[in-house]
Amino acid sequence: MDNNQTANKKNEAESGHQPDCYIILFKKDRIDYYIDRNHLNLKVGEWVLVQAERGRDIGLVKSKITQDQIDRTIRKYPLEILHRAREEELEQLKKNRAEEDEAIASCKELIHFRGLDMKLIDAELQFDGNKMTFYFTADHRVDFRELVKDLASTFRTRIELRQIGVRDETKKIGGIGPCGVELCCARWLKEFSPISTQYARDQNLAVNPSKLSGPCGRLFCCLEYEQLFYSEINEKFPQVGDKVGEKGDECFIEKIDPFKMKVTIRNTENEKIEILKLDDFNKRFRRANKDWLMKWLPKKPPEKK
Repeated sequence: MDNNQTANKKNEAESGHQPDCYIILFKKDRIDYYIDRNHLNLKVGEWVLVQAERGRDIGLVKSKITQDQIDRTIRKYPLEILHRAREEELEQLKKNRAEEDEAIASCKELIHFRGLDMKLIDAELQFDGNKMTFYFTADHRVDFRELVKDLASTFRTRIELRQIGVRDETKKIGGIGPCGVELCCARWLKEFSPISTQYARDQNLAVNPSKLSGPCGRLFCCLEYEQLFYSEINEKFPQVGDKVGEKGDECFIEKIDPFKMKVTIRNTENEKIEILKLDDFNKRFRRANKDWLMKWLPKKPPEKK
């Protein structure tokens, strides 16, 4: 941290006037974290002019956050909110959006001319025109150095090409999920978590990637939403296919119903099917066979010597 930033923080701490902290929303749900030293008392949905890494940009106030929250972000030095956006600045933003559409068309022509194996997704022009960012996807690494030169000579500004993943692509394009609702990533989801087929198994879903994948071709992000519930439930219930009981009362676990808290069992001798409440199942099988119970109990950490 440089001397000026250190001095600012020290002065704010001594005066008791900490800056207000906000999340600012930019094009296609890109967000960043900003501080407001002027205490403008901003409301959600207001347009503001902010610092950019090189120059200035315009964004929308998404939410107000605490200093602790902003300290936990990956940005080492938070940028500042300068003032509420003026009418002429909002007009300039509209012109920039029109230029972005033209830039996308020009960039696609240059990509075709250079024969590059990449898919252009979007373009974003910084408010002050000092930088234009192009977002693209590609299956392999792309040497786009000549393309950057072409774009820089065409638009006379700093050019950044940013490769994104297929999930980020879907987030930018948007769409409707198989549930009939707008895609979570386009509507509110800000970070992607790794999703595995084990989630589907834990949730008793058929592991069929074609039916469990979103428009991006990756497994549904929503599989994670209920994973904690199923992880906790699976510790309470036996596994389907397990053999329980003793001679004369041996049964296979046919089905579990975590919502109704019931277990379906099948007797190995007479093939009789029974549906038991989980409590009744525990009384009948788990307490009668303590050795078999041990595999369900949470593993205790080894004692330190």
